[in-house]
Amino acid sequence: MIQFKVWSGWLLASLCFVACKEKKSPSHVTSPVYTAPLPVMVPDEARLHQRAATLAGYAAKHGYNTHYAFLIDFSVFSGGKRFVCYDLQQHKILSTGLVAHGQGPDFRAEKVVFSNVSGSRCSSLGKYRIGGKYSGQFGTAYKLYGLDSSNSKAFDRFVVLHSHACVPAAAQQQGICRSDGCPTLNPDYFATLQPYVDAASKPLLLWIYR
Repeated sequence: MIQFKVWSGWLLASLCFVACKEKKSPSHVTSPVYTAPLPVMVPDEARLHQRAATLAGYAAKHGYNTHYAFLIDFSVFSGGKRFVCYDLQQHKILSTGLVAHGQGPDFRAEKVVFSNVSGSRCSSLGKYRIGGKYSGQFGTAYKLYGLDSSNSKAFDRFVVLHSHACVPAAAQQQGICRSDGCPTLNPDYFATLQPYVDAASKPLLLWIYR
């Protein structure tokens, strides 16, 4: 009887020891590590082609240039090439470049804030007619006329298409500079786009979307 009690006590202690060991985390298990999602660096091509097809129809209906157009996908990270020069007739991308967005209420924020309000320093969604060429504060620039309710005050807000040296030529992992609402391009890339606008017999369209 004494032997049974001793054996029982030993068995109970052994089970407790095993149970305690099982409660401890195995040495090969590690805590989950949060990984931030990678930024979107290029426009979604399927969506881009759909937008371009819609823009081609809009251009034909309203008497704008049906050969070339510009599109900006502001769902793409600012360090990625989100400005697109597009051939509407051949249904293909001709070139891409970086473009700055409006700083809005906080120039440090990477997420684009949209507004049509004067003084907001925000980008505005919608279609634009690219207007006259002139020499302004940042050199050569083109006036922009908003064609939608979301960007109808673009001209009054002095939102124009121009370049600035702060915009890099190559894609990068860091965010780029901000504007006061103007779609601002790298100077060298901007120079490659000017012939499309200058030689056009009908105004080109620009579409900012997300």
